[in-house]
Amino acid sequence: MSDTVKNSLLFALVFTLIILSGFFQGWNNAMFILNMGIISAIMALGVNLQWGFAGLFNVGVMGFVALGGLAAVLLGMPATPGAFAAGGAGVVLALLLGIGTLVAASFTYKRMPSGRNRNLAMMAILVFGFFAFRGILDPNVALIEAVNPAATGYLGGLNPGTDETYRDNGWIMLLAWPVGGLFAAGAAWLIGKAALGLRSDYLAIATLGIAEIVIAMMKNEDWLTRGVKNVIGVPRPVPYELDLQNSAAFVERAASLGFDPVEASTLWVKLLYALLFAVVLGIIFWLSQRALNSPWGRMLRAIRDNEVAAEAMGKDITARRLQVFIIGSAICGIAGAMMTTLDGQLTPGTYQPLRFTFLVWVMVIVGGSGSNLGAILGGFLVWFLWVQVEPIGLFVMNILTSGMAEDNWLRLHLIESAAQMRLMTMGVIMILVLRFSPRGLIPEK
Repeated sequence: MSDTVKNSLLFALVFTLIILSGFFQGWNNAMFILNMGIISAIMALGVNLQWGFAGLFNVGVMGFVALGGLAAVLLGMPATPGAFAAGGAGVVLALLLGIGTLVAASFTYKRMPSGRNRNLAMMAILVFGFFAFRGILDPNVALIEAVNPAATGYLGGLNPGTDETYRDNGWIMLLAWPVGGLFAAGAAWLIGKAALGLRSDYLAIATLGIAEIVIAMMKNEDWLTRGVKNVIGVPRPVPYELDLQNSAAFVERAASLGFDPVEASTLWVKLLYALLFAVVLGIIFWLSQRALNSPWGRMLRAIRDNEVAAEAMGKDITARRLQVFIIGSAICGIAGAMMTTLDGQLTPGTYQPLRFTFLVWVMVIVGGSGSNLGAILGGFLVWFLWVQVEPIGLFVMNILTSGMAEDNWLRLHLIESAAQMRLMTMGVIMILVLRFSPRGLIPEK
């Protein structure tokens, strides 16, 4: 069997499973799996660039995804009336002071000779800058968070509309997706400059720690993201279901096809999302393939396979790693902005760096490290299994315990534990793939 036929059959199998879920569980559920599968495939492509191309072990994927979600809020939501006037200028001044403190400390470190005087000067700059920064930031943050805290309590975003009209500017979310990539790329540049000189295990620890810092910031800085109170009502680049249901033409067309208007509106919205997401996935996949087959891609794989030999041939290893680390993180940021757009809300509490980073890594490993097609296949397959394991597990547990009494402690425990089968199933799948197809379902050529 040729590789083309094998790959086509694998993709056909995955999409057949999604279609079957539509027949048995409803088409809304199938469309949800499809949309999140596309977003997962984009995340897997980003990680595959870093690991499959360059061997960079990034365990902070969710931090970059969260930054993409932040970009969706900062562009998509309207400004909170009165918030910037209350404390916005003070926050900007504090942030500039913080940046100035770091620049001054760096300048002092480079210009002064090493020794006690340099250490004392740097300590004085950092201590003074920190207290000045907090002294300006804290009171202004309190003023911003006091502005209508039940509904807003944060600065808001750059959407030109008001609370009543900002949803009409859904087109701005298409701009938020690349901006999410820029946010993640900027963070990746800062992380890469500090951590890419480390060994792979230290790089993993550094990226995980920084992801936790990003998530903690989004949970606690209410003036920026509303924290755990969440930002809801993020606009969308597709129509709203209620508007479709109020359209006589849409209702008539749905009825002619035998659909209930409510179900037809939700399916149409999810289909439009799928088309937009598929375009983004197609563009990123095409660019990734071009990169894979370019001299730049071959150089990255040479560095991955034999760093010493590549360096002996004059390749700037750190610079190339920084490039691919930024690009891969930017792709994860784009996926994060898309996910927030699909959800219609930003919920910082749901970003769990270790848990969902593990899921993306399973997608890359199962699909095939170093293979862009494999990353896409892994994204769809692993997300489908992640969604379906819980209902399937509950069904199996009900069958296994059908002969037990309703209040039997073992029966209740097994049924309550069905949801926990997800992580076990992911581990079993990864072990089976590594045992019988160690290079993944679609291995790198």
